[in-house]
Amino acid sequence: MLTEDAIYLAGLFDGEGCVQFKRYKRLRKGRKNPTNALSCTLDVAMVDKPTIEWIKEATGVGNVNRRIKNKSPSSKPHWKDQWRWNCSHKDAFKVALKIAPYSITKKEALMQIIYYYAAKKVLQRHGL
Repeated sequence: MLTEDAIYLAGLFDGEGCVQFKRYKRLRKGRKNPTNALSCTLDVAMVDKPTIEWIKEATGVGNVNRRIKNKSPSSKPHWKDQWRWNCSHKDAFKVALKIAPYSITKKEALMQIIYYYAAKKVLQRHGL
């Protein structure tokens, strides 16, 4: 990712993005008890499809999905469909590494992703 793209994405992410952490139980092969796992997700949602597609192109990771707004009976006719880009796990780590230095609002949450995966790599290296 180019530096200019990372700076622009950091600003866009500060305004429109979301960082989510979700803990869940995972059962590993050959073990009786489930272990705790953490899922880290980055999302950007907006009605401007070209911007969302640019994010996927610039980062090289993630998915683009469309959320249709006018499905429910309570929806308003002026509501527009929403486009979402999201990535998770190691892809979220890669994007967080690139945009965290330029982020302001979401910097702390992006750093949590970086620390989590950096610590995980160190533990794996030492067989823990």
